[in-house]
Amino acid sequence: MTNEELWLDYLIRAKNRIIATQTLYSLQSYADVVRESQEIVELALKGLLRQMRVNTPHTHDVSPILLQNKALLPEKLQAHAEKLAKISRQSRRDREMSYYGSEDLTPSKFYTEEDATEALSQATFVVETIWAVIGGVV
Repeated sequence: MTNEELWLDYLIRAKNRIIATQTLYSLQSYADVVRESQEIVELALKGLLRQMRVNTPHTHDVSPILLQNKALLPEKLQAHAEKLAKISRQSRRDREMSYYGSEDLTPSKFYTEEDATEALSQATFVVETIWAVIGGVV
């Protein structure tokens, strides 16, 4: 890892995506909210791991890496490690389905306001929790 600014860029972009995703929510585009929320979670957690100098795989769920490196987390984040990992796993599960659907599932008809509310709430928790601890570390 040589780009010392990349972790912060990930976190800033994750924060900005929350605002964009709120617009999708207001348009009742709930499947898109679910998909974008997953990307927010992924970006924020990869930013956290990069800040800790942990290489991140090219996968959408970094929960195993996060838990393997829990001891390296800032102390205030260690208490949230399991919740952050759980959110990563859960959001990953809906990644493709919320975007592409399938022959028997149309995303816009399947994902509800409740699904979108939960996904955006979880993404917001991840970003705000991480930002509160390391966002000011520049």
